[in-house]
Amino acid sequence: MKMTQTLGATAVALSLAAPAQAIDVGPADYTILPGGTTLGMLYWQHLSSDTLRVDGSDVPGSSFEADVAIMRSLNYFTLGDMPAAFHVVAPFASIDADIGGFGQKTTDGLGDTTLGLTLWPVQPDTPDTGTTLGFSLFATLPTGDYDPARLGIGEGTFTITPQVGVIQGLGNGFYFDGALDVAFQQDHDENGVTHERDPSWQLQTMLRKQWGPGTSMTIGYSGQRGGDQSVGGVKTGLKTHRDQVRLYGTHFLNPTTQIQGMIGKDFNVEGGFEYDSVTQIRLVKVF
Repeated sequence: MKMTQTLGATAVALSLAAPAQAIDVGPADYTILPGGTTLGMLYWQHLSSDTLRVDGSDVPGSSFEADVAIMRSLNYFTLGDMPAAFHVVAPFASIDADIGGFGQKTTDGLGDTTLGLTLWPVQPDTPDTGTTLGFSLFATLPTGDYDPARLGIGEGTFTITPQVGVIQGLGNGFYFDGALDVAFQQDHDENGVTHERDPSWQLQTMLRKQWGPGTSMTIGYSGQRGGDQSVGGVKTGLKTHRDQVRLYGTHFLNPTTQIQGMIGKDFNVEGGFEYDSVTQIRLVKVF
């Protein structure tokens, strides 16, 4: 039973790290804005699960609840003749989890801060049917409180994530939004034990219907693969394997204030918690 409890604690820590570390993209996020524009963003996420799957089997008596707040800023500028943007992302979390009927110790508060840079070498020639292509590089820094014996969103190490994003206008107010990235995490030692994680891939695709410049509805998919975990050279059976469907609604309350809601649900998870529901509200202010 003690071994099951320890394995379960590791599973939770890694399953929570996946959504926190992933560079999620929402509808129209790769839109190019004029240089000098700044966006201030505030997110609230709620994640809920009563299914923990490890090595193809469910761990009974397991549940997971987390509330995550994210503060994010984007500053748009021009680098040479190319549009660019600088990102700062800081998450905060409160976590409650049981594994095999055992309550888990947690570390709440600040998670790891992510810094990023996006460049757009391809800009749309026509708004309704043009192509936008951007390349991003994100660095996630170990600023969060990390304790391998507790659950939290701190990783205790550095992660580099390159990402490519595209917006393709399809005409009649329809758009395809997509992003592909891969996260490379640095190995780290904790109490003389080496923790390793294989590269983790994420594909995000969305079909968006835009009703004028202020309102849209979007259906999307996020798939994650890879991220196999090893502790002390021994594979744990944990990984980043998650398929999730998402539905977004976005509306500008006024010319400088946008609100967005998202609901999501996992339908195929291996090596972690399967989220019965993911709820997100995002508020954006344009400066």
